[in-house]
Amino acid sequence: MLYSAYELAYSAFTPARIAAGVGAKFWRSPLNPAADSWFGRSAAAALDVFENATRRYPKPEWGLDSTFVNDVEIPVMIEPALKKDFCTLLHFERDADALKKAKKSNDPDPTVLIVAPLSGHYATLLRGTVEAMLPDHDVYVTDWTDARHVPLTAGRFDLNDYIDYLIEFIQTIGPSTHTMAVCQPGPALLSAAAIMAEEGDVCRPASMTIMGSPIDTRRSPTVPNKLSEERPYEWFEQNMIYTVPAPYAGVMRRVYPGFVQLASFMSMNSDRHMTAQYDYFQHLVEGDGDNAEKHRKFYDEYLSVLDMTEEFYLQTIHEVFQKHALAKGTAVHRGRLINPQAITDIPLMTVEGEKDDISGIGQTQAAHDLCTNLPDAMKTDYIQPSVGHYGVFNGSRWRNEIQPRVAKFISDASVAFAKRPKSKAAAE
Repeated sequence: MLYSAYELAYSAFTPARIAAGVGAKFWRSPLNPAADSWFGRSAAAALDVFENATRRYPKPEWGLDSTFVNDVEIPVMIEPALKKDFCTLLHFERDADALKKAKKSNDPDPTVLIVAPLSGHYATLLRGTVEAMLPDHDVYVTDWTDARHVPLTAGRFDLNDYIDYLIEFIQTIGPSTHTMAVCQPGPALLSAAAIMAEEGDVCRPASMTIMGSPIDTRRSPTVPNKLSEERPYEWFEQNMIYTVPAPYAGVMRRVYPGFVQLASFMSMNSDRHMTAQYDYFQHLVEGDGDNAEKHRKFYDEYLSVLDMTEEFYLQTIHEVFQKHALAKGTAVHRGRLINPQAITDIPLMTVEGEKDDISGIGQTQAAHDLCTNLPDAMKTDYIQPSVGHYGVFNGSRWRNEIQPRVAKFISDASVAFAKRPKSKAAAE
């Protein structure tokens, strides 16, 4: 009922939202003699804030049409490498001819699969992550699908399917694929790598970089971690899951709605968001277009959310945040125990933010403790001072301090990969 009520409320606000948009244009019109008055600017700003607060935010565009290599602009085409019901593997393909002219070396760039989180926001939240990696890497990204657009005939999608998708994506890209899990998918990527390593898969990752991820949420537990443990599994099942209404393609699919996740996000920092909206109003009144545009760009991304399937959300809550299955060595995939000890030749880097209030210090580092048979020389850990969760993969600290370290780690891992036996039989 909540999902239907939400859709009904959105429809009910539509006339007022349209009127607010028209009203804002009226008060800003050069033909309006009061447009430059304090009252006119305030009226336009108030209507603008209302219109933005009540409109629906579509899936954002990547906006990455080019990158720069040695000050030469390289066109970028975003192409689907593999389409699945619940995810599309995107390839950020740089123009080969332009890249050849710009590069001082003929050596191929490392191939990197960036695993985007499936936790409420679209993969475009990693725009800054991808942008920083593009100049020197051949980048692929998991672009997860909004579950409300997936028909029931496509079947279920749970954490096991998520791991299967990652394995298939890595195999599709091929050997020498470096992997990077941003936030939520860390446990899934570590599980996929363990399965591939145990099977001696020649396509097992050339390296893993895990950033701000809940590998073991018992370490430095944050507010979201504590809430996940304080409430029983049944509470999440009864209070967080709703049915997709018509006319969406996924009608009757049970999901964890994006708007519920967004409400949870915003309630954690409600004062900050209220202040941001007031500042936005003030910027509009003062004619500060630059700061107003920054606000719009941030919230266009932040307020754009997707639904997750019931089974994926609940299994993640149960296995990762309540049972700590992977951390305790009891995680199972398709009836098979996941064994991180099987990882012996996949270099591992973990990255954490000093002020991360989503994944506390130590939660990501726990990956090193699970990979007991991975040589210490293949393990790298980095804690970025003065950044929170978002700053681990976006912003100036990511671009200037974290990404160069990740790039060096991948470069070093590429050298190690060249010496790696290509199969378990070869190793033996």
